[in-house]
Amino acid sequence: MLQEESDLSLIIAQIVQKLKGSNLYSQLERQAWASLQRPEIKLESLKEDIKEFFKISGWEKKLQNAVYSELSVFPLPSHPAAPPEHLKEPLVYMRKAQGSWEKRILKSLNSMCTELSIPLARKRPVGEQKELLNKWNEMGTDEPDLSLFRPVYAPKDFLEVLINLRNPNYENGDSLSFRTHLGLIQIPLKVKDIPELKECFVELGLNTGQLGIDDSTQVPPELFENEHVRIGQKVLAEQDSAAAQQYIRQGSPTALRAELWALILNISSEPEDVLYYEQLKTNVIQHDLLVDSLIYKDVKLTASNDDYYFVFEDYLYQVLLCFSRDTSVLSHFAYNSASPPKSYIRGKLGLEEYAVFYPPNGVIPFHGFSMYVAPLCFLYHEPSKLYQIFREMYVRFFFRLHSISSHPSGIVSLCLLFETLLQTYLPQLFYHLREIGAQPLRISFKWMVRAFSGYLATDQLLLLWDRILGYNSLEILAVLAAAVFAFRAVNLMEVTSLAAAEAVLADLSTLKVMPLLQIFLFATVT
Repeated sequence: MLQEESDLSLIIAQIVQKLKGSNLYSQLERQAWASLQRPEIKLESLKEDIKEFFKISGWEKKLQNAVYSELSVFPLPSHPAAPPEHLKEPLVYMRKAQGSWEKRILKSLNSMCTELSIPLARKRPVGEQKELLNKWNEMGTDEPDLSLFRPVYAPKDFLEVLINLRNPNYENGDSLSFRTHLGLIQIPLKVKDIPELKECFVELGLNTGQLGIDDSTQVPPELFENEHVRIGQKVLAEQDSAAAQQYIRQGSPTALRAELWALILNISSEPEDVLYYEQLKTNVIQHDLLVDSLIYKDVKLTASNDDYYFVFEDYLYQVLLCFSRDTSVLSHFAYNSASPPKSYIRGKLGLEEYAVFYPPNGVIPFHGFSMYVAPLCFLYHEPSKLYQIFREMYVRFFFRLHSISSHPSGIVSLCLLFETLLQTYLPQLFYHLREIGAQPLRISFKWMVRAFSGYLATDQLLLLWDRILGYNSLEILAVLAAAVFAFRAVNLMEVTSLAAAEAVLADLSTLKVMPLLQIFLFATVT
């Protein structure tokens, strides 16, 4: 009991400290001072009167949402004596593996620098700055020569690293229960089984109304939808982040989605936020980074060739180039197993006082990175709002899809969850694919690493991302990947090679996400 109280006190102290550096804190301070002029504020009951003023004026709700937002990303409390790196990742071998992976990425980046004789960063000449500023809203028309640039890494490279992960304590096969796991991921992490997933995703049950399900036996779809929209409007009127998160577990009406996501992520379009975005834009105009070319290349290779997203090419450049300059993103490394890469002034290698983070946000883009932004372009058309939403989605969720950690929403756990579900509930299919050299994870990994962006139709993808936000978890990605295999099981049982299995699963654009998830979770015999 004492330990719980101590943990709670620590969390409260850290959240208060975090909020003290925010815009909200200064706004609350200003409001408190301004309220002193109001006739209803009495000196003898000052504290209570100001509290009441905050409640009536809506500032209390804003503070609650900010605290709730911090709790959503807050790492689980650890032992007071645990070193700081335990907050990033408690398992030593995971930290070492992430460190080695980072060295490989940096080696790839540095060798590209050397080969192409291009600096990591340079100040743009004035003429070039003017030109970029003039074409800021039509960067997609620019065709720089990117033929010599290559992605620093692709998902398949990352998968090979995860396949080779080993816990040294289990090197000699000590764990009998784990020895029966025949998938590619060979480390013992605790993942949920279907009964636990049913409990976790209870709102996806067959008897609960869902957006994205066309034929509910309980309630006619149009009746449920009308009522759901009415409740959604009420949730938005209340401006309560926690209520919005609970509500969106049953899916978001298209017309309300943009506002609901912004409420859950605690994003508001304050003048300060617009100004901050403009400052980032100025940094892009003034300085050219090597990662800019990687971003251009990635957009050209992925979103520009996608039937849904090619029209948003300009937005993608704007958001991703600004993102690479945003030093506020660095704060998420406090709970991310990864560490931001450093660059040293020439001739000062190893001297910390001459080090800077590179890129400034600490995130090196990989092949497919731009697909984290593309679906959001359907919801937000104002660049600074689109930018804020993406940044918050990244520091809450997406970073976990390309870092090595033991977190339940981390990519390692997702891979293990996917393989465990398939091996446990579709053993014949799993063994068949394994025997013909078509390990299921080799096919599904790219879906999960991109959170299915670019694979599902956009309306279906947004229904899936509703649930990621609603449950504050990425585990639904692994469940959907297993459900896709279950849905195509009959065809997959007939294939005789990896190429044939990939062909069966090549096009997911016709799939309906919610029926797949419901059937797999709630109609599977357990």
